[in-house]
Formats: sequence, C-alpha cells, structure tokens
Amino acid sequence: MTARTSDVVILGGGVIGLACAHYLLREGRSVTVLEQGTAGCASSHGNCGTLTPSHAGPLAAPGTIAQALRWLFKPDAPLRIRPRLDPALARWMLAFARRCNDADWTRATRAKAPLLLRSRALIEELVRLEALDCEFEAGGTLSVFRDEANFAHVRAVAERVAAFGVGVDVLDGAATLAREPALKPGVVGGLFYPGDASLRPDRYVGELARIVRAAGGRIEEGARVEDFVLDGSRITEVVASNGRHAGRDVVLALGAWSPLLARRLGLRIPIQPGKGYSITYTRPALCPRVPMTLKEPSVCVTAWGSGYRLGSTMEFSGYDERLTRVRLDALRRGAGAFLREPEGPDVVEEWYGWRPMIPDDLPVIGRAPRIDNLVLATGHGMLGVTMSAGTGVLVAELVAGRTPSLDVAPFAPTRFH
Repeated sequence: MTARTSDVVILGGGVIGLACAHYLLREGRSVTVLEQGTAGCASSHGNCGTLTPSHAGPLAAPGTIAQALRWLFKPDAPLRIRPRLDPALARWMLAFARRCNDADWTRATRAKAPLLLRSRALIEELVRLEALDCEFEAGGTLSVFRDEANFAHVRAVAERVAAFGVGVDVLDGAATLAREPALKPGVVGGLFYPGDASLRPDRYVGELARIVRAAGGRIEEGARVEDFVLDGSRITEVVASNGRHAGRDVVLALGAWSPLLARRLGLRIPIQPGKGYSITYTRPALCPRVPMTLKEPSVCVTAWGSGYRLGSTMEFSGYDERLTRVRLDALRRGAGAFLREPEGPDVVEEWYGWRPMIPDDLPVIGRAPRIDNLVLATGHGMLGVTMSAGTGVLVAELVAGRTPSLDVAPFAPTRFH
C-alpha cells in the first residue's frame, strides 16, 4: 500500500495536535493529523476551559505528599490513587515525591510561567484573528476559600508565583462575596487572577479543527496509530488503522496515550493518565461571574452563555474507562458547600478524560532522542488548553529549524533518557 504523504504527520487530534497543525500550516507546511476518535474528543472536550497562567506552580510541591497520604483511603477525595500493583505508577510516584521540594518547585515555576503567559496571549490573538466562536472571555479567575489555614498557605504560594509575572489580587471574605454573589456566606477569602481567561473547550477544539481544514490541513478521524516503519534513525512511515502515512517530520501529540506509542520507538515518556471528571448542565439562574476554583474540595466552576460546568478531581487508576459515581457526587457536594445554586436545571453530560501527567509537571516539547525527524509535544498535565497555542508555535519553530522563541531546555524529552 502506498503511503499518503505530507510535510508533517501529527499523531493526535486533541488541542495540542490541532494547535501544532495550525501553526505549521502558517509556516507553509502541509499537514496530516491522525486522530483515533474525532478531533478534540478526549481530554480537550470536557475540561473546564480555564486559561490559567495562575497555575504556573507545579503540582509537585512541599506538603503535597502529606496531603495525598491523608486522602489515600478516601474514594471521594480530590486526589485519588487507586491501590493496586502497578510498577510504572510506583516509579512515577517516587519521581514525583523526589520533586516535592522548594528548589524543584522554583525551577519548574520559572520554566512554566513564560510558556503559560505567552500561550494565554497567543490564544486571545488567535481567537481575534481567526474569529473563533468559542465563548472566549478575558475576565480572570477566582480561587475561593472557606478554611483560614488553607487560604494563608495558598496566598503565600500565589505571592511567590507573582514574582514570575502572574498577577494576583488578595481579597478578604467580604470582598470575595461582594465580587461574587453566587457564593454562600462563610467564605474567608479569595485570590483573583486578572490575567487568566476562559473559553468553552469543546468549541475551541472544534474551531481549531475548522481553521486547520480551511487552511488545507487533513484531519483523518478514526485513524488509530498502530506502528512505525524506520530507516535507521528516521520514521519513514506511520502505520495507522486507515493506512500508511509518510512525512518529512512527525509530531507525537497523543496526550495520555503518548507513552504507549513511544515504547515502539524505544522512547520512555513517564506519563500516567490522571483521570478528571466533569458534569455539564444548562445554566442555573445564579451563575458565577467568572470561573472559580473552590479550593477545599478542588472543584472548578465555569459558566458560559451556552452552559455551566463543574469539574476537576484527579484519579490515578490507569486507563480505567469507568465513569465513577462517587467522583461525580464529590463534585456536586463540593459545589453545594460554596454556591447558592450549585447545579443547573438539566444535566447535559457526565464526562471523564485522561490528563497526561508528568512527575515534574512540565510538558515534553522538543526533538526526540535517537529519532531524527520526531518532535514530541505531550505531557501537558492539567494545562493542555492553556499551553496549546504556545506549544504549537514552539513545535512549528522546531520543525522549521529555527531557534525557539522560548527556552525549551526545561521541556526537553532527553531529561528522561
């Protein structure tokens, strides 16, 4: 069978793969995107759609392990590690634990903040230039607290992140309630991040797919990547369920599935699927004015003109396909403790998706070791939507052979080899 050819073959049609396709097309490259489902159907689809430079601090932080141990035997805790014999998960957890210190936290924040800030600006520019219909709002986000000790701790962290260019306004309880009438009394404080933004993620990825196709890019849906043909240190063909594809360059942007395919190329990417959940409703009468994170239960709340969503939680349970009721109920309870109208009149969708979690909480962006024509763009954790445009620009620059416009050394795939 003759392989279909384009300049670049992108493996994965989620938010990262589609953003890479867009910016490569702008470079004048022909592009084919291979997606095993439909474009944007995985973790790009049902998350809360917040664009959050405020999340520049990594999950691996001092105190995280102690909190995780307290939650270990609570099935409805914001972080859930399902007990099981899994050597890969054990190695991942040990690598994560080694980074839960102040020096590694600072290094990771210094690397993440510029990418998050640049990507946030690029997304707003992209929405404007391409007229993306995705309910983009540049209104900031609000973190809300009902526990004084937790508020003090997170406020101190936010003030450290502010040193890397991420602005924050600290609010007392009364100011938080005045800013957000949807909240119940009992709030002790809030952190408002004016540089954050939001959009409806399923519409954003749908619009990315639209502009990729309009620019001449091919998106092959129902195309599961199965294997590779190599000639020395180059991939000559990608073998997919719909045939063979060849490109001068290949971009691996498979999110949580990345390590499964990378093994076939002798590459190790320490990604674990971090399962997140969401519930989408029709809008309640009293909606939050801006997206909020309800910090103690770790519930994200986003309202758009077209709907309303509760989301978040993190579950390490492998590639488990069950929609666990206890996790969905935890979202409802968490929202109910903070909001006057925590749920909308009608449930539109209950959802889960696997986030590609890396121990150091930094994405993997760069040329692969030992494979000359492979670029990796994966491991974005909980921030794939926020980092999408920035990653797309960096990948396009790498493929073009130009010096990247941001330092990609902290994101190098070689850090695992």
